Amino acid sequence: MKLTSIDADRQAAMENLDRKALSIKLRFLRMYFKANAGHIGCSLSCAEILTFIRFAWMKDGDKMVLSKGHAAGALYSVLAEAGDLTEQQIDSFYQDGTLLAAHPPASGISAIPFATGSLGHGLSLSCGLALGSRLKKQNQHIYCVTSDGELNEGSTWEAGLFAAHHQLTNLIWFVDRNGLQGFGRTEDVMGLEPLVDKLTAFGWHVIEADGHAFVSLFQAKTQALEYLKTHSKPVVILCRTIKGRGISFMADTVDCHYLPLKEPQYRQAVAELTGQISISVKASPR
Repeated sequence: MKLTSIDADRQAAMENLDRKALSIKLRFLRMYFKANAGHIGCSLSCAEILTFIRFAWMKDGDKMVLSKGHAAGALYSVLAEAGDLTEQQIDSFYQDGTLLAAHPPASGISAIPFATGSLGHGLSLSCGLALGSRLKKQNQHIYCVTSDGELNEGSTWEAGLFAAHHQLTNLIWFVDRNGLQGFGRTEDVMGLEPLVDKLTAFGWHVIEADGHAFVSLFQAKTQALEYLKTHSKPVVILCRTIKGRGISFMADTVDCHYLPLKEPQYRQAVAELTGQISISVKASPR
């Protein structure tokens, strides 16, 4: 069947995002390996989400808040892909005197509005940005990415109530629902299910998506924009993801939250991501 021009444009956009996502992943893998640092799995679970927000949704003047600041490597790599950081800055990751510390810095990088990583703060900060933008009558959207583990924090739910009460429809919340956190599976540490029901009860319109598939993220964006034309509830996109996704020895493991890569592992990871080694990837948890 012949593609329409709209379908062809969407297909080209997704292929472009795939290329960017691979470049972003290879960059932050190199960063983590060189720094002998962990939090690789956390970055892999949100790589497509951050790529999509930055290159397929944000416009000039919008802000993105990565609440799960331990995935800073992914954020820095996305900003480098966008030209907001130089490769020289990327090479300084984790080094003495760098702006690119283990968690996003409080100042010095215009594309990073807040220091984050003390989990549970990002949604509150994003609410402040969204409300401030409305009061200033600015045409600005705020995109906040949280982990699912930080939904253990009461401050996240307080922010959720605040956003719903103030009808902050210029705030789009993404939840990286990979099912793992620092000390185990989220449902074992502090169960979140039924999460859709809870988010709905807190006054949000919930859209579910495959957080690794750009076609699904595009569909979620379309649904969100259509919904917001006629409704006043804020939108949360619940992204089903896999921690460590794309690397066979990391995927869906607690270890990939913290452990750095040894050189043989780094080489294998690069080979798997670039398709030089064929692997089967587990389906997103449901």
